[in-house]
Amino acid sequence: MAETWVNSAERIGADLHLELSGPGGRRAALIRALRDAVRSGRLAPGTLLPPYRSLAADLGVARNTVADAYAELVAEGWLTARQGSGTRVAERAEPVKATSRVPVKAPPRARGPRHDLRQGKPDASEFPRSAWLASYRRALQQAPNEAFGPGDPAGRVELREALAEYLARARGVRTEPGRIVVCSGFAHALRLLFGGTSGGVGAVLRGPLAVEAYGLGFHRELLAAAGVRTVPLPLDEDGAQVGLLDRERAVLLTPAHQFPTGGPLNPERRAAVIDWARARGGLILEDDYDGEFRYDRRPVGAVQGLDPERVIHLGSVSKSLSPALRLGWMVLPERYVEPVLAVKGEREGWASALDQLALADFLGSGSYDRHVRRMRQRYRRRRDRLVAALAAHAPQVEVTGVAAGLHAVLRLPPGTERSAVKAAAWRGIALDGLAEFRHPEFRTPEGGRPDGLVVGYAAPSEHAYGAALEALCQVLPPG
Repeated sequence: MAETWVNSAERIGADLHLELSGPGGRRAALIRALRDAVRSGRLAPGTLLPPYRSLAADLGVARNTVADAYAELVAEGWLTARQGSGTRVAERAEPVKATSRVPVKAPPRARGPRHDLRQGKPDASEFPRSAWLASYRRALQQAPNEAFGPGDPAGRVELREALAEYLARARGVRTEPGRIVVCSGFAHALRLLFGGTSGGVGAVLRGPLAVEAYGLGFHRELLAAAGVRTVPLPLDEDGAQVGLLDRERAVLLTPAHQFPTGGPLNPERRAAVIDWARARGGLILEDDYDGEFRYDRRPVGAVQGLDPERVIHLGSVSKSLSPALRLGWMVLPERYVEPVLAVKGEREGWASALDQLALADFLGSGSYDRHVRRMRQRYRRRRDRLVAALAAHAPQVEVTGVAAGLHAVLRLPPGTERSAVKAAAWRGIALDGLAEFRHPEFRTPEGGRPDGLVVGYAAPSEHAYGAALEALCQVLPPG
């Protein structure tokens, strides 16, 4: 009986027509050929394969090569081997059904806007590739071995030291490395502060939280998902009306450059909100999202410098360098450091240690300062061109806010915002109406909601900016 199945298997071996080709050695080629034969159905489930010596002789390879290939395919489940009954194709190794060869087409690329004037986007073409690469190389070469292990949830000490020095010098922040926690950006900071963790660690802060009447809806949605009620604070030419703070536990402000309306929080209100925090045991969250970019004067220092124990200072490189880096920081009052680290967990799960080391070098080498100075000049010219174009072609439209940041608000005649946004979309211009940023619970007297467009002037490339301004002027409503 044994002789019968051996002879039968030898005949099958002569008819296998296995072609040993492709990358790798003879063993790899044989494994690949046998898999293909099973997949295609040439070797049906239950088929008896030839003994090692027969197939080896037929293919002109060593016996061990065939034995190793069989063993590998048995381990993978393609074949079965039993003492006395030879090696067979596994019963579960179903061949792939033949299908018509239809070429797979890549999905069509979504067509972007003809002119991108959306807020919050820096000029991606101006990312300092060479300087960043130099910092990354130095950081990689000088990184201690432990940098390649589990990350410290507080962030790399090299970056926290560099940030403490830079923020003190450029933003007037009073801190030390031990009170800085690295995160992946402002939204991540909000999640750490208000969201808690799925592992049972509670939120560091709770609502209600006062917020400016105009701001990013994404941030409000994030807070709402964490169960935080937000209370809108009215705005005027002096910024948020902090005198209306009542029973809120904390307030979130953009004091250097209110987003999106564009005005700074004036000195009296800066002092007043600190007084409120001290008197009521409140907390101020300072979003310093584009604090370095002031064009008509030196940037205004951070509110945190007035009272480091009453202010959480939040920043990132999303506007100054690129949102793609996903690097930000929290400068915390001492009592909040351990609770935030407890929420973050035992290991860094968000920000790359190597990116942190590169940013530390970028700051320490002066490359960051040089880049910010260069972009400050570029964005100032962009804003000046926008103002000049409006003065020449749409004098009825006013640019509000201070000369700062990466966007401007165009004040429109009453009742024209919605039609202007639609006209812009029809012309392929991507921008937002001011109403998009209004808090849904904000109530104003009749006529107290200004019409406007929020125009980002940083994102278009230099050669495309002129055409974008021309198209914008053509969709603005008449006076």
